[in-house]
Amino acid sequence: MGRKNSRLAAIFEPESFNANDYEQQNWELNFNIKAKFKFSEKHQRFIQTLVDEKTKMVFADGFAGTAKTYLSVYGALTLLEAKKVDQIIYLRSVVESATQKIGHLPGELEQKFQPYSLPLIDKLDELVSKTTSDKLVKQEYIKCLPVNFTRGLTFHNSVVIVDEAQNLTRQELVTLLTRFGEDSKYVIIGDTNQSDINGKSGFKPILQAFDTDNSMVNGIHTFKFNKTEIVRSKLLKHIVQVLESV
Repeated sequence: MGRKNSRLAAIFEPESFNANDYEQQNWELNFNIKAKFKFSEKHQRFIQTLVDEKTKMVFADGFAGTAKTYLSVYGALTLLEAKKVDQIIYLRSVVESATQKIGHLPGELEQKFQPYSLPLIDKLDELVSKTTSDKLVKQEYIKCLPVNFTRGLTFHNSVVIVDEAQNLTRQELVTLLTRFGEDSKYVIIGDTNQSDINGKSGFKPILQAFDTDNSMVNGIHTFKFNKTEIVRSKLLKHIVQVLESV
């Protein structure tokens, strides 16, 4: 089994999500986080907002390639390194098409969820060294779980990253938002321009509901990244522009 699969096995442990229950680790959290591209003003504002102690929740809507996941993991690692949180929880819908669900995939639950966890592993590899990444995984500072396995859980002292939120229904998002525990932050990211659940997405209406001055006063912020802010590649920016006219 390759490097990524073995590490995914280590981060997949749904029984516990409070790092206060873990044994004291024997290494310092010094990550030497390195960005692979120059952050725009909005990128910087997103990270500054996320790490601000007054912030409780951040929503981000944007095209593919606008660095939503990358920035979220960057901010989460920053908070973890500063010991402002005890762990990072990565949640994602298992729906990647209108017809394929996790039960249709081969293997045990851990194996079924592996393909959906790869974006997190890729971002870790880009931001910190392999040694640091492996330690974070093995010593349970990072956890990964399908969204539909969160009912009944409460996330304490954590940064919770909800990726591909456009593939979540309103009820799934409501369930997640009510899992909010003490001293935690939520980052809920998605692309309202695409969804794989046939018009049932709850991401856009919930994002709009929280896009208010009153929400900001309560530590909830919203961001919108447009196609001009795609950083993955010049080709992707061109592809998105062409597809909009089709």
